[in-house]
Amino acid sequence: MQNWTTPDDLAEQVLRVWSKGRILTVRMTGERLFPLALRLRRPDSRAYGEHFEKVRSWIRVLEEGTRARRGFGYDIEWTEINHRQLGRNRIPDRVTVPTEADALKLIGMEKEGARFEQLCQSTERSFPMLAEWLARKPFAALGYARDWPRILVVLGWFRDHPNSDLYLRQLDIEGVDTKFIESRKPLLAELLAVVLEKAPISEPCGAAQTFEQRYGLRSKPPIIRFRVLDLSLAVGGLLDVATPAAQFASLAVPARRIFVTENEVNGLTFPDVAEGLVVFGLGYGLELLSSATWMQDREIYYWGDIDTHGFAMLDRLRATFPSARSLLMDRETLLGHRALWVREAVPFRGTLQRLEPDEGDLFESLVHNRFGEGVRLEQERVSFGRVRQAMQDIAIARSRA
Repeated sequence: MQNWTTPDDLAEQVLRVWSKGRILTVRMTGERLFPLALRLRRPDSRAYGEHFEKVRSWIRVLEEGTRARRGFGYDIEWTEINHRQLGRNRIPDRVTVPTEADALKLIGMEKEGARFEQLCQSTERSFPMLAEWLARKPFAALGYARDWPRILVVLGWFRDHPNSDLYLRQLDIEGVDTKFIESRKPLLAELLAVVLEKAPISEPCGAAQTFEQRYGLRSKPPIIRFRVLDLSLAVGGLLDVATPAAQFASLAVPARRIFVTENEVNGLTFPDVAEGLVVFGLGYGLELLSSATWMQDREIYYWGDIDTHGFAMLDRLRATFPSARSLLMDRETLLGHRALWVREAVPFRGTLQRLEPDEGDLFESLVHNRFGEGVRLEQERVSFGRVRQAMQDIAIARSRA
């Protein structure tokens, strides 16, 4: 009808208001939303003269969708015009939805509105401080409407046991099992941050806390895996050992040379080295080694990728072990494996204070793309012959010392 507003157009406008969460949260925000004025595209005076029957049909269709005809929906406010050919006629001037109930029924969201109302009431009884969160994230809450009673029970347990020092598996909460909490950690963390008045958990970088650490639970102990590279240093007859970091700190393995590498296969295939062991698979968890004070007087070598993040990891290790040396992270190794370069998608561009001059120069060359865009040589791409040669070079240098 000449692009004039239809009942479906009006419902679509209300649906857009719904999608912004305003209909759900109006009772909490204090916003005066109803009566809700809707936009109305209507015929102009020329259309009245040229398409009078179409205009009358449009008015009838619009009236059929009103609250007066259907018992819910929108109201039409009328005005009179005096057309020089057709005389005085009444036409729609404004359209409004008078109440929240009308809006919800118009778009078929009555059940959702009722669920949210029940959810808000139960939450306000137990945790009134969550009202602002509900106002910000009504659809997040509505998505968990079936679980909400149990979510509130979990929040209550953590409020009453702020530092339980229990494993998640040990929590006895009626109607709630471990998997219920495990699968809803992001939501529970947001809610607990409000309930317990704590800042939200950090983003996953640096020393970010886990859910367990943040909310008084016992965490699964971090594991350090290492291989003894000298049979005479076997730990209780074992050469490949994975142990909690706290126990690693107390082992004091009598190795003189300790190699640290991120890649697991590199650790598993590392050549035999007299008085040596290799620690591997820590990734960004290098700080786990900081409690192993017995390592302070050992020769420590770090073998990482030749890329900006590899040098950032080396810099972090030196924060704990200042004398740590880099291994196979030099210009010669990089240029000797040109055919195996890959691209570093997101380079590290921070400042590194603990690199040796040649390492710093190579790092700056990578940052500024002097070898090409985002050049990266992953440690597992370095030839095994080159690894063996590096071990021989270390042995020779030690014999001369």
